[in-house]
Amino acid sequence: MNSGFSMLKVKGFRRLRDTELRLNGLNVLIGANGVGKSSILEVLRLLAASANGRLQETISGMGGVGSLITHGEDSLRIEIELPVSDEPSMHYDLEIQKGGQAYAVGLERLLQHRRGSAQKPAKYIESNRHDIRYYEKNSSKVVRPTWQHQPFETSLAQVPKMFQVPEHFRQLLGSSTLYHVLDVSLRAPVRSPQQIRPITMPGVDGEDLLSCLYSLRESDRDRFDAITDTLEAAFSTFERVELPPAAAGLISLAWKDSNYKQPFFAHQLSEGTLRFLWLVTLLQSPDLPTVTMIDEPEVSLHPEMLRILAELMRESAQRTQLMVATHSDRLVRFLKPEELVVCDLDEKGGAAVTRANELDIENWLKDYSLDELWSLGRLGGRS
Repeated sequence: MNSGFSMLKVKGFRRLRDTELRLNGLNVLIGANGVGKSSILEVLRLLAASANGRLQETISGMGGVGSLITHGEDSLRIEIELPVSDEPSMHYDLEIQKGGQAYAVGLERLLQHRRGSAQKPAKYIESNRHDIRYYEKNSSKVVRPTWQHQPFETSLAQVPKMFQVPEHFRQLLGSSTLYHVLDVSLRAPVRSPQQIRPITMPGVDGEDLLSCLYSLRESDRDRFDAITDTLEAAFSTFERVELPPAAAGLISLAWKDSNYKQPFFAHQLSEGTLRFLWLVTLLQSPDLPTVTMIDEPEVSLHPEMLRILAELMRESAQRTQLMVATHSDRLVRFLKPEELVVCDLDEKGGAAVTRANELDIENWLKDYSLDELWSLGRLGGRS
């Protein structure tokens, strides 16, 4: 299977009235506030929750279905497509409908196109509200469940896992992870000693940053060295990261600077330094999920670090499908048109998305950088 999804369609999710986005390895969303950038990330988070049987919990945490569906609409609908190596693509279609104080999982389909236009697609799931149907391997028929089906969760998360390709699709979708701006307040997990455990991801709140660094240092030295090389490029006086014990089973972070004899500990580091360390560790992780979403990675970072960040994102997009929402003109400067997605509002107030390489900007790029074109309004996304 390919590493990422190829297409996302959304109807009726907040500003995403009727939005279609072709997905690449690296997708950096730019635009003004309120034009749907974060909504695209939230849609993917909702799909991941649906694949993991946490749809009800996630919708509740997002303020209920009424806060998600576009004003004036009764439902939201999401479609996503996954290319499959040497086979036709997988297509998933999910509709969530208003239902009194709650919601109903309406139309839900998981199908795989067949080669040849005359052949109907293979249907693994085809459900509509309470009429639940799925393809059963032993009988080779579409059947209804004989087990208790949870009405507020998708069939994708509940039907028996009998086929390799659909189950792989579910796992890929379910692994998608959204990273918001890292909390670096005085009592944040990233500033405190952390329990040692074998893990290669730093955690959405930085709660596993130190364990991740320790694991990489001990078992994947090339990755750890790549992290420290990046820190050396970003901070001219950086020497090394140390992970001294803090108590039984706990380690702390010590940052050695060439200008000082004593290291700085996590509670003494600046917000930008901690956030950059967390971002570098995340993007260098060998176990990135299928889709990695990062909201506003530029927060607290010096403008000169954004060039390094762009290079890191481009490299990590070889191992994960990267979705990034940003307001930073400076970050845009270091991107390529095919990596940039411009988000704007259409005449009805809905979100409109366009990849920058689909705009007529080739001649403009001879005299201007991408960030200058955005500032001049030639890309849109300024409303």
